[in-house]
Amino acid sequence: MSNRPYPSRRDLVSSAGALAMLGLLPVRAATAANGDVTAQLARYMVSSRELSLPPEVVTACKHRILDTLGAIVSGARMKPGMMATAYVRSLGGTVEASVFASRIRTTAANAALANAMCAHADETDDFEPVTKAHPGCSAVPAALAMAEKNGATGQAFIRAVTLGYDLGCRLLMALGPDLVRATHRSAEGTSSTFCALGAAAPLARLDEQQMRYAISYAAQQVSGLWSWVNDEDHIEKAFDFAGMGARNGVMAVTMVESGMTGVADVLDGTHNLLRALSTQPKPEAMLEGLGSRFYVTESAIKTFSVGYPNQSALEALLQLRKEFRLSAANVESILVKLPTDAIGIVGNSAMPDVNCQHLVSLALLKGAVSFKDSHDAALMQDPAVLAIRQKVELKGDAALMDPAAPRGAMVEVTMADGSHVQRHIRFPPGTKENPLSTDAVNSKVRDLMLPVLGAAKTDRLIGQINNLEQIKDIRTLRPLLQA
Repeated sequence: MSNRPYPSRRDLVSSAGALAMLGLLPVRAATAANGDVTAQLARYMVSSRELSLPPEVVTACKHRILDTLGAIVSGARMKPGMMATAYVRSLGGTVEASVFASRIRTTAANAALANAMCAHADETDDFEPVTKAHPGCSAVPAALAMAEKNGATGQAFIRAVTLGYDLGCRLLMALGPDLVRATHRSAEGTSSTFCALGAAAPLARLDEQQMRYAISYAAQQVSGLWSWVNDEDHIEKAFDFAGMGARNGVMAVTMVESGMTGVADVLDGTHNLLRALSTQPKPEAMLEGLGSRFYVTESAIKTFSVGYPNQSALEALLQLRKEFRLSAANVESILVKLPTDAIGIVGNSAMPDVNCQHLVSLALLKGAVSFKDSHDAALMQDPAVLAIRQKVELKGDAALMDPAAPRGAMVEVTMADGSHVQRHIRFPPGTKENPLSTDAVNSKVRDLMLPVLGAAKTDRLIGQINNLEQIKDIRTLRPLLQA
C-alpha cells in the first residue's frame, strides 16, 4: 500500500476526474469495480472540499442545518440536553468548540457529544425514510465542532454536512437497512458515526491516506443496539442516535489529524466493516452516485416534534378534523394504520412525543400538536385525553410497507352517526416529495429557538444560516448560539 500523500493541486487539475470534482465537469458515479471501496471513498472525501454543489442541494443543506440548530437549542433545555451539557462541563478540556445555549467551550469531541445529545433530546431532528437514519443530529454537531475548531467558512461547512449525510446513509444502504433492523441493531445508531465522520473529516484537511485511517477509526466505533426502545427518559436514546456518533466521528478525525495512523482498507479487507455487520453486504452502495445523488436532499424535516412514524398519522387526523369538524363528542372510534415495522416503536410508548395513540388523541382534542404539549408527560394522564385514547386503535398494515413511501399512514374515523371518513397520507410535509419552503423551516425553527435565545438572536441566527455560504468563519456565529 502506497503511503504517497494526496496528489498536488497540479496533479488534480490534470485529470478529468479531478475536474469533475472541482465542478468543471459532471461527476461520474464511482463503482466498486474500479478499485477498492476504501480508496475511492477516501479520494472522494478529499475532493469533496472543492465540489461545486447544485443550488438545490445547497438550499436543502441549509434547511437541515437550520432545522438541526433548532433541535440543539431547544433540546439544550430538556433533560437529556441539560445532562449532556453538565457532563461535558465536568470534563474540562482544551478550548476548541462551543456547547450551544451555554457558555462552555471544550474539545471538539466533547462539544460534538453535548450538542448532538441536545439535537436528539427529543424528536425534533430530521429523518431519512428509506434508511431510517437520523443524519442531522450527528452530522451537523460534528461539522460545527470541527468548523469552529479550524475556522472553516460557511461554504466548507455546507459541503461537510452534505458529505456527512452521504456517508451515514450510504453505510446503511451498503449493509442493507432492513437487514440491519432485522437484527438487534438499529439503523440510527449504526449510521451516526459515519454521518459524523463524513461531516468532520473534510474540515480537518486530511490527505487521502489519512482519510483511510479516519474511516478505519470510525468503523471500529460503529454501534447501534435496538435497546434504546426501552429508554423511557430519552437520555440514552439521545446518546445512541446522536451523541455517540458525533463524538466517535470527531474523535476519529482528530486522532488522525494529530498524526495517528491506522488500517487503510477497513471497507475491503478480510475483516471489513461491511462483512462484519451484514449478511448480504453491497459495498458498491457506498459509492453509487457519489457527487450526483445527495442524501441531504432526501431526509424529511419534521413538522411535528414527535417520533417520525407519527408524522403521517397526525397529518391525516388533523386534515380530517378540519374538513369534517371532528371532535371528541362526534367521533366513535379511530383506527390508525401504520407500516408494520413502526408499531414496535410508537405503539404505547412511554414517551409522550413517541406514543402514537396518545398523540392522535391529543391532536383530536386540541386541533394541533405543539412542541409543549407533545412533551408534557402529565397530558398522558389527562382525563380528556385518556377518554379519547380509549377510542384509538393502532394496527400494523403490510400494505403500507411501501419502499416508495416507507412512512405513510392511513387513518379511518367512525363517526357517532355511523358514517366513516378516512385519509391516506403517503408523504407528510417536510419530505422530499412534499418539501417545506425556506419560510416554513424558518418558522419552525423560530418557535424552537425563541424561548432560549430571545427574538433578536434568533432572527439574526436564522438570517445568517439562510446566507451561510457567505460566512467567512463559522466562529462568528458563536455569540448567536449562546443563551
